[in-house]
Amino acid sequence: MAKKYKMKTHSGAKGRYYVTGTGKFMRRRTNINNFRRKKRGETLRDFPGKVHVSPHIVKRLRRLMPYA
Repeated sequence: MAKKYKMKTHSGAKGRYYVTGTGKFMRRRTNINNFRRKKRGETLRDFPGKVHVSPHIVKRLRRLMPYA
């Protein structure tokens, strides 16, 4: 019987992205940690927790995370 190989999940992508139950990729919002002490609390609260990934990046993520 021929040996079947498993594809490896990219460990960097695994830590930065996650997939919702409906199959959409989500990522953390950028720029929230940069100069956080200078920013007003109201500004920090305006940052949403997670945002959707752009469609052109999703194609690349499907290759990096084959079992997601």
